[in-house]
Amino acid sequence: MIRFSLIACAAVLVAHPGNFTFSIGSPVAAQDFVAKTAAFAFRTEGCAEPAKAQISGTAEGLIGGERRSVLLKIAAMSKPGVYAVYQNWPAGGAWVVNLKGACAGENAGAVVPIGPKGFIRESAKFFPRAATNEEIETALKAMPQGGGK
Repeated sequence: MIRFSLIACAAVLVAHPGNFTFSIGSPVAAQDFVAKTAAFAFRTEGCAEPAKAQISGTAEGLIGGERRSVLLKIAAMSKPGVYAVYQNWPAGGAWVVNLKGACAGENAGAVVPIGPKGFIRESAKFFPRAATNEEIETALKAMPQGGGK
């Protein structure tokens, strides 16, 4: 009976490898030439069928004290579950990227600050859901108006 229980537990772990989440990296991490000019790349993790994940995002910014929101240009790469985010938001002000995703009933979110030299990995926040407006505002207010650290 104990052996059967252990086998059943192992089967559950294999069937459900982990929670759906994102990981971010430089455009080179996409391992796809078309990502060369991207602001950054990200991949989904914990999604059994990454090609079926639904991904969206916005760039949220403050320019001269005025709040702006820009729909992101996100491109799927040749490897399923890998995406590139291209900068289509203005260069001035303070910006964070708000990523949202869904896969097989699970959700993921990330808020990625953008500085003058690109995304700021160590300040990125990851969530098991879409980020709340308050979390986005907090990340945005932590950014200097000049556009990063």
